[in-house]
Amino acid sequence: MSKSRTDGDSAEAIVVPGLKPAPLGFPVAADAVESIGAARVFRDKVFTSRTLILPGGGTLPVVAGRVTACGDDQFAFLKAHPDLEQLKE
Repeated sequence: MSKSRTDGDSAEAIVVPGLKPAPLGFPVAADAVESIGAARVFRDKVFTSRTLILPGGGTLPVVAGRVTACGDDQFAFLKAHPDLEQLKE
């Protein structure tokens, strides 16, 4: 169950060395976010569960034999992987 927040509750800031917080009221332009299109799903032909390590160090989980690419770099990695096949939707 989740706890309801009351007016007396305050959020505690977490300090991360080297990270500068964005100023309050920082405007976000609508064109600042680039659309990557629909997520693309692949089927793992060998494993039903594993973690794939991207060249940059990121990870992609395989769950129930499926893994989803949410960006062009992830899509290129999954497309080139010999154990994976793209599902047609």
